[in-house]
Amino acid sequence: MCVFCDKIEKSRIVLETAEWIAFYDLFPVSKGHILLVPKEHYSTFFDLPDRLKESLLFRINDVKTILDNEFHPDGYNIGCNCGEAAGQSVMHFHLHIIPRYKGDVENPRGGIRGCIPSKMNYE
Repeated sequence: MCVFCDKIEKSRIVLETAEWIAFYDLFPVSKGHILLVPKEHYSTFFDLPDRLKESLLFRINDVKTILDNEFHPDGYNIGCNCGEAAGQSVMHFHLHIIPRYKGDVENPRGGIRGCIPSKMNYE
C-alpha cells in the first residue's frame, strides 16, 4: 500500500484541493518542509498528466504563501526525485518544498547540485 494514498493525518495537512494535498514532511530537513502530492497515484513527475503538471505551478505558489506567512524563510529548494536511481523511495510523485534560512548550512552555494556531493562545487 502507498503511504501517500492512505489517509494523511489532518494535523499535517496545510493545503488541500480537488487534485492536490500538501502536508508537513514526517522527516523534515528544515522548519516547514512540505510535500505536495497529487491525490491520484502517479509514480514520477514525468507520469503526471498535463493538467496536473500545469496546476502544480499554482499549488507551489500556494504553499510558498503559506510558508512565507508562517515561517518567513529566506529562500527555498524545490525538487522531486524521479526513480530509484535519483533517490525516490516512495513511488508516488511528491514535490519537496523546503524552506531555507540564512545560516542553516555553512555554504549553501550549489543548492540542489548537492544531490551528487562531488559535483556540487563548480568553482
